[in-house]
Amino acid sequence: MSTGTILLIVIPLLVVLAGVLLAGAARRRETDDAVGHLSRETRKRDKGVALDAELEPTGQEIERQAVLARSGQRVPAEPAPLEPYTPPDAETIGVTRRQFLNRAIVGLTTFSLAAFGGAVLAFIWPQAGVGFGSKIRVGPIDDVKANIAAGNGFFYVPEGRMWITEYPAADLAKARTVYSPAELASMEAGVVPLFQTCPHLGCRVPSCESSQWFECPCHGSRYNRVGEKRGGPAPRGMDRFAASVDGGTLVVDTGVRIQGPPIGTDTTGQEPEGPSCLGGSTHSA
Repeated sequence: MSTGTILLIVIPLLVVLAGVLLAGAARRRETDDAVGHLSRETRKRDKGVALDAELEPTGQEIERQAVLARSGQRVPAEPAPLEPYTPPDAETIGVTRRQFLNRAIVGLTTFSLAAFGGAVLAFIWPQAGVGFGSKIRVGPIDDVKANIAAGNGFFYVPEGRMWITEYPAADLAKARTVYSPAELASMEAGVVPLFQTCPHLGCRVPSCESSQWFECPCHGSRYNRVGEKRGGPAPRGMDRFAASVDGGTLVVDTGVRIQGPPIGTDTTGQEPEGPSCLGGSTHSA
């Protein structure tokens, strides 16, 4: 299973899980409010009122009541104390508002997660089945070689971000001592799919028709027509893709990138066939 397919499965699951967790948290908060869970301030205020109500009468009050009782007089009822004004509980008033805010926050957060997940999926989806990162059916191998010849030795495939060049059949014996079976599958069919990026610092490497080499304009790294390093600061040759020929059609797996050959690899012995497109010497290093 490719990385793109895994992400297509994982991202929607994460978005749904986050939405469920947020909705559950908001629902639990509303349930707590409904069954009477009070804030710390409310509990503290109610406790103070209860303590005040439970205060015992003073000694003077008891003595006065006893004197009045002995004299046969009726004990006047104590006037009911005036209930002090207490402003409405902001917590009670704010229940509906708080529920609204909770639901709004959950909705906006879920929407944001869904939008983010959708954007990621939109970015990944084209790459999950076609385009860069997938297996690309470039075309019949004979047509590929015809395109290489029409491009003066170089054929660029934009959807795969790759160059395809021809590999000389006479040099296959040397290639078998250097390259892996995944690389040799296309070489034995006569072509090499190369990743367009310079392994030095990631610049896109163009072809040079005059020298018939690849020449990086950023820092001057140079590679022969099959991507083997011939000069400059690059740490290795150009990276390449695993490829195969299926029923006469070249299939390049751009999801499997293979590191370029080490410095010093030169299986074709190709020297520059003209002046460098960067200027200066084209001698190999």
